[in-house]
Amino acid sequence: MSDNSQFRFGAATGIGSMPGGDAREAVKTVTGSFEDFPFLPELPARGPGADMIGRTAGMLVELYARVEPSGWRIGDRPGRDTRRARSWLGEDLDALEEFTQGYQGPLKVQAVGPWTLAAQLELKNGEVALSDPGACRDLTASLAEGLRLHLDEMRRRVPGARLVLQLDEPSLTDVLHGRVRSASGYRTHRAVDRQLVEAALRDVVGMHDGGPVVVHSCAPDVPFALLRRAGAQAISFDFSLLTERDDDTIGEAVESGTRLFTGVVPGTDGPLSDPAGSVMGVRTLWRRLGLRPDLLPEAVTVTPACGLAGVSPEYARKAYAHCVRAARSLADNPE
Repeated sequence: MSDNSQFRFGAATGIGSMPGGDAREAVKTVTGSFEDFPFLPELPARGPGADMIGRTAGMLVELYARVEPSGWRIGDRPGRDTRRARSWLGEDLDALEEFTQGYQGPLKVQAVGPWTLAAQLELKNGEVALSDPGACRDLTASLAEGLRLHLDEMRRRVPGARLVLQLDEPSLTDVLHGRVRSASGYRTHRAVDRQLVEAALRDVVGMHDGGPVVVHSCAPDVPFALLRRAGAQAISFDFSLLTERDDDTIGEAVESGTRLFTGVVPGTDGPLSDPAGSVMGVRTLWRRLGLRPDLLPEAVTVTPACGLAGVSPEYARKAYAHCVRAARSLADNPE
């Protein structure tokens, strides 16, 4: 195992987004459910600025964004949309600080990664930033600096926390395969060179030198090897989308010390199986790869398959409790 394994991750956590609009209630649910690995919730139901793109756009330094009918667009100065995003983030941080008094341990905070941001944020001409290499570089630099400031604020508010930064990259696979559509919808932007993708990710990952970075994608074909080369110490994914083609890269990741955030609990309302059944696929994968069963608790964090913004508050609470019980099942019976 590599040095990455020395960081003490929790056995279970959430992805980020939650239903509802009450920050205190969301943080109370998170800190009560994940006592050893809470996270800063996101509440997109509040509207533009609370969504994942808007929240991260509000963190940018010397770049500003506003809401247009087509989505978020970069502008010349901070407007009410930027102020709203920053206000909601401040409200969430206030709630987190309230419910984590005296907390010591891993604490996760989420932001959109540079390539999903480039695939979603529009330039003044209406095309996404992905269409302009210079805009992509500026966006990456602004994001890295904004995240550095955000993490500093997190440390000030929760001084006992060991911060884990999660970069949400659901559009990364589309960026790599040239599937991001143009403004007209009649064509797609060309695939970005994998070395450029890796370099930008490395720049943002390297900004967080005080703790590990996990990259999350609930899309198919997560580029595990690229993310590892970019410096990600953990990779979060929808476990149901894995195929046997991923076996070699998964095995290499585990053996190198990369933590797997396995999304095994459904991200949509519905009945839940027994906790042991939810992680049966993880045990099967371990046997198929010939990995030691006792490595499971050291290498796996159990999560929902994706964010829970679209579910009921009752299901969100049940799903989080289910993650904790499923992780306990892996630890108690790794075979």
